[in-house]
Amino acid sequence: MTKGNETVSHRKHISAGRAALLAATAAAALLIATPGAFAASADADKPREMDSIARPAEHDAGVFKADPTYEDKPYNAEGQLQIYGGKRNLTEPRPIIEAGRPQYVEGPFEQGTNIAGEKNLFAPALQVFGDFRTAIAANDVGNDTVYEWANRLNLDVDLKLTATERIHAFFRPLDRGGKFLGYRFGDKNDDNGGDGGVGEVDPGVETLFFEGDIGAIVAGLSDEYQSFDLPISFGLVPFIMQNGLWMEDAFVGGGFALPSLNSAALDITNMDITFFAGFSEAESPAFVAANGDPDTDEVSVYGVAAFVEWFEGYSEFGVGYIDGRNDLSDIDYVNLTAAFTKRYGGWLSNSVRVFGAVGQDTDNRAKTADGFAILLENSLITHKPDVYVPYLNAFLGVDKPQSLVRDNGGLLKNTGITFENDGMTQFPKLDDTAQDTFGAAVGVNYLFNLDQQLVVEASTVQVLEGEKQAGQPAQGAQYAVGARYQIPVTNRVILRADAIAAIRENADDVAGIRFEVRVKF
Repeated sequence: MTKGNETVSHRKHISAGRAALLAATAAAALLIATPGAFAASADADKPREMDSIARPAEHDAGVFKADPTYEDKPYNAEGQLQIYGGKRNLTEPRPIIEAGRPQYVEGPFEQGTNIAGEKNLFAPALQVFGDFRTAIAANDVGNDTVYEWANRLNLDVDLKLTATERIHAFFRPLDRGGKFLGYRFGDKNDDNGGDGGVGEVDPGVETLFFEGDIGAIVAGLSDEYQSFDLPISFGLVPFIMQNGLWMEDAFVGGGFALPSLNSAALDITNMDITFFAGFSEAESPAFVAANGDPDTDEVSVYGVAAFVEWFEGYSEFGVGYIDGRNDLSDIDYVNLTAAFTKRYGGWLSNSVRVFGAVGQDTDNRAKTADGFAILLENSLITHKPDVYVPYLNAFLGVDKPQSLVRDNGGLLKNTGITFENDGMTQFPKLDDTAQDTFGAAVGVNYLFNLDQQLVVEASTVQVLEGEKQAGQPAQGAQYAVGARYQIPVTNRVILRADAIAAIRENADDVAGIRFEVRVKF
């Protein structure tokens, strides 16, 4: 009988469970059918209505188990870390000034202030951060050996207003006109005879702009959530597109974006479209006045760029128009770009980039933007994909291709470390213009245990067939080997060393070695 009673009791529990399930299902269906079921109304006192197959079930505590207890299993923080491979919290350097709401910290934030609306709360925060770089170098620049000590200070000032609006400024007070505060000797071509201090203090701003989201601003002012996002920015704004190859400059103007678009028909999972315009301070080797000096005040730039995720990869597109004024009225041209990046077969990461400059019709000077370039970027996916990355990058340039706007380096600045300058000294490089040339860079990027970096590279620039004009950047074939080593000694201090040696036909050979200390704050 005991066994039979247990069986009967068990069946009762099953029956009660089924009834509870039916009741829950019916209640869910009722809530879906009547979204306002819990809203106060005149019908609140009416008897409940339910499907005829549903029956109310009485609560039976016996069908529930007791809550778990861990009194015999104390918390083991070390054991929890091992779940994630022993990784620990990174002690990041904090800004030298951090007032108001901090960034990237644990725990809940304090409530913001209702100034811009309850749905876009005002939460001010001022942060000052950046880095200081000091380097010594010995550079053979072709017909002279220059020994340098140069210093650079990058200073960001960020004033956050709400979660989506801020005002940002950037300063580089230790350099002016490409000369960095320091000391140089051995430079025969220098105005001061080759020895002495160089550089000037420059308190002016490099960038100063406002950025925010119109959707969030309207939500705050109207007290109604908006169904759209419309990011905007204006002022002295930095624009960087295609890893800085198509655009890397700050100019007076602004832009807005249409983010997070998609299309099932075109297999687009995500797409952003950015519209921008600049009216002053845009820089490029194409903007050269009649006397040969660069000109940034008489040039406007207008354009649109798109980032599209599709076909298991992503594309970047852009079209820009350069509008010269006064003495530069004849440099007008259209700049075009397209790129596609994808991984193939689990062993190759590839990017194909195309840049073109068309439509320039100068009057009394040579064209500065007229041609196209194709860049191929390839890296192998090895058995250690995060730390061991062999790469092979190649390029072809015909006539005079240009970036849309650029204030540092040429179109090939990312082709390899032997095409980069260091942004401080006269550290030499191969021709990076891609003007009537083709070539490649092959190398290995090794990151050890993600605690240091070693890059070793060999590269070449070859000149296309045809007569070279005077002043053409590459007068003959060029070959180079280069290396870079970086290691962080603390979470704020990074040591770096670079070396290059290059052979150049129809020009003097170049070489350089430099050491740098970078302090982040």
